[in-house]
Amino acid sequence: MKKLLLIVLLFLVGTGAVRAQDTTRVAPVDSTLVGKDILSVMGPGVTVDQTPLVRQALQSYVLNNGEKPISGYRIRVFYDNGPQARDKSEAIEQLLKKQFPEVMVYRSFESPNYKVSIGDFRTKDEALRIYNALKGTYPTAFIIKESINYPR
Repeated sequence: MKKLLLIVLLFLVGTGAVRAQDTTRVAPVDSTLVGKDILSVMGPGVTVDQTPLVRQALQSYVLNNGEKPISGYRIRVFYDNGPQARDKSEAIEQLLKKQFPEVMVYRSFESPNYKVSIGDFRTKDEALRIYNALKGTYPTAFIIKESINYPR
């Protein structure tokens, strides 16, 4: 009897710990900082002693590397190879552009499949914010790890 009680107690504690790891709440992304360097967003009262060459080097680095793809996440909303797949992918692309004008939408064709993806997210948490808004309309949507463009 004591063993059974101990097993039930351990089970209840274990399920409570699993629920404590709920990941549905995502911290919002501060979009005002995207595309800015650290030196331009420091608040009043902060002084940085540096030569102008440091700022020039940072700006040069950003200009030279801004177009390179980076590892990140997108949300695959559509993936099909049926006879109407091309038309469906075009329609979904237009709907997503209207629904999320601030987020990039990508439509591609890799024989024989048409694909529609949305977003250039650096972290999975950023992708989850849009994914949660999409999953009601697109229940087959899923998050994929992919090379992305630097978010603008």
